Amino acid sequence: MALLTRADGTPEWRRRTPRADLLVWAGWLGAVALTVACFQFISDRTIWAFVWDAPTQGADLVARMFPPRWSYASQLWKPLLDTINMATIGTALAILIGVPLAFLAAHNTTPSRLVVRPVVLFVIVASRSINSLIWALILVIILGPGMLAGILAIALRSVGFIAKLLYEAIEEIDATQVEAVTATGASRPQVLGWAIVPQVMPAFAGISVFRWDINIREATVLGLVGAGGIGMQMQASINVLAWPQVTTIFVLILATVLVSEWLSARVRHAVI
Repeated sequence: MALLTRADGTPEWRRRTPRADLLVWAGWLGAVALTVACFQFISDRTIWAFVWDAPTQGADLVARMFPPRWSYASQLWKPLLDTINMATIGTALAILIGVPLAFLAAHNTTPSRLVVRPVVLFVIVASRSINSLIWALILVIILGPGMLAGILAIALRSVGFIAKLLYEAIEEIDATQVEAVTATGASRPQVLGWAIVPQVMPAFAGISVFRWDINIREATVLGLVGAGGIGMQMQASINVLAWPQVTTIFVLILATVLVSEWLSARVRHAVI
């Protein structure tokens, strides 16, 4: 049976044709065969002895992580502040780059739909396609370890996110306001400033704060590849098997993420 919709919007059940039934069953059979093949592929490359022993090893690791070494927290405040600074500066840099890209990508504000818009869309997609951890790995090789690599990694990853959401907001603005301002004889920059920007400001504020909240989380792990912040302390503690210190770091990261989530929610609620 197939569910169709009549012209008046009411649903109607109709029996499929034999050909349609065969196609549906063939599709299900193909999906089952693909699932079995994938499971076999994964199973052949899995050391099941480790899998069966995982609960025991996990319980042993958790036992080693408690109680946390709270005295170690005094050494974490500066790396934690560095992590927050990385996220904040990286987000600000992404906003400076992403906002112009958004106006160049939106079909109703781009100077050229045939040349400029496709190029800018490619840049946005390229930025969003590469994870910040990959950017950090590349930049640490080029610039060396430190916060600069982390800041640039966050910025390069965030540019595509900010530009994409913002240009979609620009394309969804009320065109009548643009027409009204244009009818007064306003120039293109005046139309942009008086008819377009005011409409997208709430979306811009929400996008910026939301991305900063995400970057707080991402900045905590960039130190694992040498990009600065509290992640470097975590990596150092893991390397020497200091699991109580790792627990302390986890607690501080969780507290930081909760505070950033609360702040971003308050700001978005106040603006939008």
